[in-house]
Amino acid sequence: MRLGEVIGTVVCTQKVSGLEGIKLLVVQPVDAARKPVGRSVVAADAVAMAGPGELVYFVASREAAVALPEPFVPVDHAIVGIVDQLDRRPE
Repeated sequence: MRLGEVIGTVVCTQKVSGLEGIKLLVVQPVDAARKPVGRSVVAADAVAMAGPGELVYFVASREAAVALPEPFVPVDHAIVGIVDQLDRRPE
């Protein structure tokens, strides 16, 4: 699982039948200090509650495909949780 911040939404005119009703969000991966790491990705919202500005954790690959209500839909990333609080240990 990786941390990310939701930075936008994606609007589709057509979706695969297993993705109907599932929000697609743009997520910027971040480290524990909430600094951007790498490029942003499009993730399906498996928790159905994430929105712009929220810190989330997401999965990729096969884990993403089985995180949604209908398993094995064609997605590369899926949001599986919203972070309420993040405590970092001093380095």
